[in-house]
Amino acid sequence: MGDKLKLTQTRLRAGVWEGVLAGVGETAPQLEVTHQGKPLPGLTVTALPKGPGDFLLRLPVPAELLNDGVQTFLLQSGGDTLAHFTIITGATSEEDLRVEIDLLRAELDLLKRAFRRHCAETAPAPSGE
Repeated sequence: MGDKLKLTQTRLRAGVWEGVLAGVGETAPQLEVTHQGKPLPGLTVTALPKGPGDFLLRLPVPAELLNDGVQTFLLQSGGDTLAHFTIITGATSEEDLRVEIDLLRAELDLLKRAFRRHCAETAPAPSGE
């Protein structure tokens, strides 16, 4: 698939996720949506009349997958992830997000320290002028 491929999520309404895949060409690629590594049935791909290479994607989200917390769905083609969408539900969602942010901050701090150490170790020695 080309570099011009673009997926835009348009909405989630009445339990059906929708998006527009653009820049594909005349034939839509083989697509699969997974949740926790398991493929989900029901994805439909329909050509849009606005231009060749644009397709409407629709996926009914199974109610049994909607539980407290964060649920992430991956849209893939040939093993490559094109996009994802996330549904956050329940009273614990704020706590889940705080935990994720704390983890990201910790990883960023670790990367900053490692980068500074690398810069200090690889910097040229002063020339003594």
